[in-house]
Amino acid sequence: MLAIDDRVQIADEELVERFVRATGAGGQNVNKVSSAVELRFDIARSASLDEALRARLLARRDRRISADGVIVIQAQRFRDQGKNRLDARERLAAIIRAALIVPKARLATRPTRAAKQRRLEAKKSRATIKRNRGRSGWSGE
Repeated sequence: MLAIDDRVQIADEELVERFVRATGAGGQNVNKVSSAVELRFDIARSASLDEALRARLLARRDRRISADGVIVIQAQRFRDQGKNRLDARERLAAIIRAALIVPKARLATRPTRAAKQRRLEAKKSRATIKRNRGRSGWSGE
């Protein structure tokens, strides 16, 4: 059971782990041991998520979420399979925790009358400065 917070928990049956050989440094060990973890979690078919959370997760623009709605996390930070497994699960939990936060609805506002006045005054002031640049009578010689 992967606990995201006090109300959202994902059953182990919904997580698919595949162990593969890691790339990079590690000596001969890297060629013998499948220490990297590929963790898959199907958002669309998960019974652990409510509809609002599922929609927020699927709407995220994250390269780890496939077009089919599957989160794929590859963990190979450590040389130990157990640590990589925990790392992948923690990263999945972090993605889901970020989607738990409901974005605040933006309220459209209008500029105040004083703000409009200040903007127009600044525009007039700048226009006056630019208008007077060529009228100084300087001949350039």
